[in-house]
Amino acid sequence: MSQSPAQDPHHSDAPDSWYHEKESAWLYARVAECERDPKRANLFRQLGEAAEDQALTWQRLQGGVERPFLPSMRARIVAKLVAQIGPQRARPVLAAMKLRGLSIYSATSRPGHHMPTSLADFGERHQSVSGGNLRAAVFGINDGLVSNAALVMGVAGAGAEPRYVLITGIAGLLAGALSMAAGEYVSVRSQREMYEYQIALEKEELDEYPDEEAEELALIYAARGLEMEQARRIARDLLSDPEQALDVLAREELGLNPDDLGSPWGAATASFLAFSVGAVLPLIPFFAGQHGDGSLGWTVAITTLALLAVGATISLFTGRSAVKSALRMVLIGGGAGALSWAVGSLVGGLLS
Repeated sequence: MSQSPAQDPHHSDAPDSWYHEKESAWLYARVAECERDPKRANLFRQLGEAAEDQALTWQRLQGGVERPFLPSMRARIVAKLVAQIGPQRARPVLAAMKLRGLSIYSATSRPGHHMPTSLADFGERHQSVSGGNLRAAVFGINDGLVSNAALVMGVAGAGAEPRYVLITGIAGLLAGALSMAAGEYVSVRSQREMYEYQIALEKEELDEYPDEEAEELALIYAARGLEMEQARRIARDLLSDPEQALDVLAREELGLNPDDLGSPWGAATASFLAFSVGAVLPLIPFFAGQHGDGSLGWTVAITTLALLAVGATISLFTGRSAVKSALRMVLIGGGAGALSWAVGSLVGGLLS
């Protein structure tokens, strides 16, 4: 029967695991020093002590020889960042360093805070109603609308013929949409790979150290206001089911939702389509066969109406007045178009 990494002192991952635990303990101490909330600071101190214990376990498996430890350059940079902006704002980089307990920054820490007692309760508390996909689509349309309208105005201001304005607008649509799609793909793909790596590591540690993982989860619940014994009981109950244990730990220790990692291709496609919808609107008069100043006038009218609609829609996410939001969007988009027209006219005059 093969041995697990925790049982085999010659396992190739052991030295890295020792260093990872030591570095985690060092970072937990830095976070605790910067955390002003006593309960949160105590949570990170205790997580640091648990990491030190794990490091000692790995050290014993390596023959008990004490080795010197120096934090990596990356860890030192993260520690300086935490000291400058605080642990809560530095949460993304701390998550990348695989520190646990970060979910306390996304949940209310007060006595009586609802704690999940089943996976159903757990998932219910983490559901999002923010309409993130719709919000992303609206902003994607706005990006395409403003950027391509400004491009069309600039080229038209330089005195280009309508057919050249149309060609430039189509090129701008494709270039912008492809750039947005590529950027979104890389962003979501990189984020997903980081999440998948962290969840895979969490699974390994859950298999090797179930008791330690339960204690760490209990510490998180205790930091939110539960009595320690009650927190331990809830943690043990949640981790007793192997199918839900990893889901619970990923959400509570890493602050990740395994069901919502995002699709790189889906994000890229949505970004491409949203940008294209916005970017095609200023080109409609040119597609319709309008000529000269008539096309440009219709472009200004269509763009203005679209900016009003986008501004009013954005107010649904900001809670601001729809009228003010719409007018602000017209001023911003109109200003970009007017500036592009002025620059285009100046350049056209210099080159003529």
